[in-house]
Amino acid sequence: MSEPTFESTFTVTGMTCGHCAASVTDEVSRIAGVSAVSVDLPTGAVEVTSTEPVAEADVRAAVEEAGYALAG
Repeated sequence: MSEPTFESTFTVTGMTCGHCAASVTDEVSRIAGVSAVSVDLPTGAVEVTSTEPVAEADVRAAVEEAGYALAG
């Protein structure tokens, strides 16, 4: 039996290049339960796939550690 999958999308401000996206991906990937992170640079959308729901506060902290901010 496979584990359930949860998908959440967040908007990150301030990313302008591939290095920015890689930094955010690296930090968000460290959150417990996260199995994949996909960044759409033009829109700032960050899609997080996980085995359990991911708290917005955890994503916010990871994004801020990378030097960026969640919109809103």
